[in-house]
Amino acid sequence: MAVVQKWREGMSSDNVKGLVLALSSSLFIGASFIVKKKGLKKAGASGIRAGVGGYSYLLEPLWWAGMITMVVGEIANFAAYAFAPAILVTPLGALSIIISAVLAHIILRERLHTFGILGCILCVVGSTTIVLHAPQERQIESVTEVWDLATEPGFLFYTALVLTAVFILIYQFVPQYGQTHIMVYIGVCSLVGSISVMSVKALGIALKLTFSGTNQLVYPQTWAFTLVVITCVLTQMNYLNKALDTFNTAVVSPIYYVMFTSLTILASVIMFKDWDGQSPMCGFVTILSGTFLLHKTKDMADGPGLSTSLSMRSLKHEEDDGFGEGIPLKRQDT
Repeated sequence: MAVVQKWREGMSSDNVKGLVLALSSSLFIGASFIVKKKGLKKAGASGIRAGVGGYSYLLEPLWWAGMITMVVGEIANFAAYAFAPAILVTPLGALSIIISAVLAHIILRERLHTFGILGCILCVVGSTTIVLHAPQERQIESVTEVWDLATEPGFLFYTALVLTAVFILIYQFVPQYGQTHIMVYIGVCSLVGSISVMSVKALGIALKLTFSGTNQLVYPQTWAFTLVVITCVLTQMNYLNKALDTFNTAVVSPIYYVMFTSLTILASVIMFKDWDGQSPMCGFVTILSGTFLLHKTKDMADGPGLSTSLSMRSLKHEEDDGFGEGIPLKRQDT
């Protein structure tokens, strides 16, 4: 109770707004995973699957419905970054994992083990811990201040490492291992995503200040951040579609969340230096534990034991009516 009272007294109005927007974002994004997946499956039945380079899903209305739902969630997420620090907003994406896992179990019939439910509970506990100990947002008066932070040597070095890793993954690993190793597609999405979040936060701050009466659109830095956001989001969307079409949603969501959140927090600490004590870390570790359980649950559900699961991983990929998969981590239709 003392912690809750302290949270009520110390939580700024901007943090509360960011919290509400982040929760709304998780709801829409979690649901969008399922709707997009249904659209990808329907489009793949009559055309070339996204997982092998096809774009027939662009003609599928169901996929666009999921995309619109995701856009609404991303807009809410975008607004949340303008009010609250990334270390508060990003980890709350764990709630979208719960939503997508439950809906995948009900709608897509992707089995959710009992331990998967425990994983969902751990995600909620971890998210609550982070919210209760969220740091205050850093006061920024101009987008040029964010630009100065982004051009410091530490963040420039991080950006160079990210870009190098992304190019290596895209041109060396995607052609050979994209269809068999889930970390390839998700690695690209997560690395690019950590840069996009920093740019989204900068753009959100610029728009927030503009709507408050201090025009930030006259600064070239605002448009530079906008260009980075567009480029990163398009890249993320492309490779996330490939991951969703190739692998099981119940596995893609938690692994993507863990990698994306970890890299985003790292980028935020380097750029905004908004780390505040060890309590948020405890909450994040709890969330990691929950997502790990969700990941291992899928393997347990697909076989009577670990040895069976491992043996199934070694089976050659086979397709049945265009969708059946022989690898546990891949999408399965029942």
